[in-house]
Amino acid sequence: MSGFKDHFSSASDRYAAYRPAYPPALFAWLSGLCTERNTAWDCASGSGQAARGLAPHFRRVVATDASAEQIQHAQPHPVIDYRVAPAEASGLADRSIDLVTVAQAAHWFDLPRFYAEAARVLKPGGVLALWGYGRMVLPGKMDTPFRHFYAETVGPYWPPERALVDDGYRSLDFPFTEIEAPGFLIEVEWNLPRLAAYLSTWSAVKRFQDARGYDPLPTLMAELTPLWGDVNTAKTLQWPLFLRVGRHLA
Repeated sequence: MSGFKDHFSSASDRYAAYRPAYPPALFAWLSGLCTERNTAWDCASGSGQAARGLAPHFRRVVATDASAEQIQHAQPHPVIDYRVAPAEASGLADRSIDLVTVAQAAHWFDLPRFYAEAARVLKPGGVLALWGYGRMVLPGKMDTPFRHFYAETVGPYWPPERALVDDGYRSLDFPFTEIEAPGFLIEVEWNLPRLAAYLSTWSAVKRFQDARGYDPLPTLMAELTPLWGDVNTAKTLQWPLFLRVGRHLA
């Protein structure tokens, strides 16, 4: 686990509480690609958002994360087996998995080693799905200060791997037989304090705080408040998902 870059354990409680859920249609589509629905492996599961989405579709979900803190804050579920393990060494048996999922995390991996591990544990014809989401677009004039905050204020504090997210994983090597995915959206109804709570989970915000000694979020909230109106009024916010999905044909 010496290569594991842990940007999230220090905020694992906020991560579990404030990260958005993925759309149920995504998991229905992915499970429909599988010949069998016995076991799914949700790799880099964090606090289990994707694992819980998979749970209605599989007899068993193994959810691993290299961060013990993240797993500690995962919500228990009767079909989910939470484990601490790095992406590149899952401890799972050969040819035992129908679907491998990686949500908003593949950019942190040693990808050649992870792909070898996925190929080892997938059944012939099994499916690998990587997905993520970039910056949401705020409604109307609010997007201008928000875009500046993302790119300029905390932009220098994003780890370099974030560029792969901004690219929608298009530049990732993907040595599986690719399956074209439909479009999916994360959609939430959040008020402004809830948005602020989510932004507090950004690794770049935490790195800014550590480097500069103060929190950049109050300044952004002061800019957004007069544009939002009643801060307790919920607004519809969206993130388009990007996916790389493929089948293991060995």
